[in-house]
Amino acid sequence: MRHVLLLAAAAVIFAGMRIVASAAPSEVRSAEVQVWPAPPAAARIEFVRMFSSAEDLGISRTFFEKIADFLFGATPSRMARPMAVVAGKGVLHVADPGVGGVHRFDTRQGRYTLVKGPKGNALPSPVGLARNAVGDVYVADSALGAVFVIRPGAGEAVPLALRADLKQPTGLAVGADGRIYVVDTAAHCVDVFDSEGRLLAVIGKRGTGEGEFNFPTHIAVTPQGRVYVNDSLNFRIQVFDAQGRFVSSFGRHGDAAGDASRQKGVAVDSHGHIYVVDALLHAFQIFDEGGRLLLPVGERGHQPGEFWLPTGMYIDNADRDTIYIADSYNRRVQVLRYIGGPD
Repeated sequence: MRHVLLLAAAAVIFAGMRIVASAAPSEVRSAEVQVWPAPPAAARIEFVRMFSSAEDLGISRTFFEKIADFLFGATPSRMARPMAVVAGKGVLHVADPGVGGVHRFDTRQGRYTLVKGPKGNALPSPVGLARNAVGDVYVADSALGAVFVIRPGAGEAVPLALRADLKQPTGLAVGADGRIYVVDTAAHCVDVFDSEGRLLAVIGKRGTGEGEFNFPTHIAVTPQGRVYVNDSLNFRIQVFDAQGRFVSSFGRHGDAAGDASRQKGVAVDSHGHIYVVDALLHAFQIFDEGGRLLLPVGERGHQPGEFWLPTGMYIDNADRDTIYIADSYNRRVQVLRYIGGPD
């Protein structure tokens, strides 16, 4: 019956269609390449683009998708409240509680999909994403207290059988060895699982000491296994080795450059620089391995390189240290790139 309706609608739509030239993607680029720090200092970060919808990436709806939209309602491809982003091999995923799912933009095949939960049910609070080496994307839903996985090309996210009780999963990361790191904000810890979902270790407990957390949120893991955790209400980043042992920490509460106001996403580039998003500073800051501030990037606003309550961050080391930032209240993802060398 659905196919009959599609064909009938096709006839109606085709009869009234006008043929128009396809428009160029509405990707926004600055007239001149925008860089940080400003000249004459040596540039370290450059603005690449920003996007809010599939159309901004040059992805348009197919003819039959448009018919389905006409009959059954359009699938939203525009971001409402992006919270996390991952990318790899031309496929971008953006977690968006505003639409109850995860946007998948496949720029290789020119396809867009809004991925929801089992049987098409909404994911009420998808706030964390991570990607493994084969392209599986893990989704943390803080409201459901669960982690889901989106297989490459799959139309829905399926529950991941983790053998532990999660209270409020938020940040996610996957190590080079396939280990899955889940930040449990309400439990003040990081759970470490193998690829089969078996619990291997629990890092931390509530407190203010070394290796203790106060509502941790985001996490990053390097290929060498070093772990960086946003210890949110202790206003610091804590660093652990591959065995989960405390190494160091840096950060303090404040509103000046280098301080922490409301830290969010954390990521590490191929040179070992540590990037930390701060929502209330409307910026991200880059630190060296010792926690010394190297460069702040951004301010509040709506132009390229400006942010409004940014949240998650992802760096694609395999793609020349391309930086993706969920610019939440601007309803977009901004893409930048590290163009400096090791410091």
